[in-house]
Amino acid sequence: MKSLFGSLVYCLFLFVSDVYGTYRLNRFDPQQVTAQSYAQRRNIARPPLRTLAPSATDNSCRSRPLDLVFIIDSSRSVRPGEFEKVKIFLADMVDTLDVGPEATRVAVVNYASTVKIEFLLKAHLNKPNMKQAITRIEPLAAGTMTGLAIKSAMTEAFTEESGARPKSKNIAKVAIIVTDGRPQDQVEEVSAAARGSGIEIYAVGVDRADMTSLRLMASNPLEDHVFYVETYGVIEKLTSKFRETLCGVDPCAMGHDCEHICVSSNASHHCKCRKGYILNLDQKTCTLKQIKAVVVVEDPCKCEARLAFQMQTQAALQEITARLADMTGRVEQIENILGPI
Repeated sequence: MKSLFGSLVYCLFLFVSDVYGTYRLNRFDPQQVTAQSYAQRRNIARPPLRTLAPSATDNSCRSRPLDLVFIIDSSRSVRPGEFEKVKIFLADMVDTLDVGPEATRVAVVNYASTVKIEFLLKAHLNKPNMKQAITRIEPLAAGTMTGLAIKSAMTEAFTEESGARPKSKNIAKVAIIVTDGRPQDQVEEVSAAARGSGIEIYAVGVDRADMTSLRLMASNPLEDHVFYVETYGVIEKLTSKFRETLCGVDPCAMGHDCEHICVSSNASHHCKCRKGYILNLDQKTCTLKQIKAVVVVEDPCKCEARLAFQMQTQAALQEITARLADMTGRVEQIENILGPI
């Protein structure tokens, strides 16, 4: 038993040492790396990829601010014409986002055997300049060092010095990797470290891409973070998928069955009624509020008593008025005989 425990401890030591030694990720918690790596291996047997349908969707997008880094493969296997398709995909993605200093910031990491930071998150804060910078990106050719590219994105692109927002602002950090081949270096540990640092990773495989590697790189749930297209010719169609995922789809705009008012709440919605109506038990339809009219019916006996009292009072007033008039008349007579009193 002690021998087994010692072996497990030794294996764990080698694993952490490999992460720290190979990638020099001294700033990251090894427990997070281990947990992330284990989570990926646990899900690796699942069929998590999305095969893209030819038609794109046109959904209403509710933008949210992001620190978004594209990590694009420009190795020898990516032909010049295919790389142009990737650039068109990037430009289309920029068009779908709300780009700005307080909105979404975008960076591009280009890689093959080497890694080149094409531009940082702080470089271009408007769409025209950003799209112009994308047109100037050139392929690097040679090998496929995907792990090195992920590490460079994590340590150089996703930093506050490079334009990433501080954690206190709670801005989502997202990386989208586009590749058509098999990585020539380790991707599991560095991807786990990136995810452990708070970076959400999407992996897009094209044509001959190694699906196992894509699953090791992507965040969980894998079915939402791994995509596949058969050729670069249809990669532009992924724009609508990422538009839904990154921007967040307004559930009410997607259609609802509320009779009066639909209220979006994250990924779901609920119904409300206009003023003067109440929501029915089906939580969809509305009914006019019933206003109960209160009619006070007095005791008939009380009404007769009140009427009799009013008549008696009126008669008494009339009698007093008559007596006053009579007294006034007599006073006038006495004044006529005796003179003014």
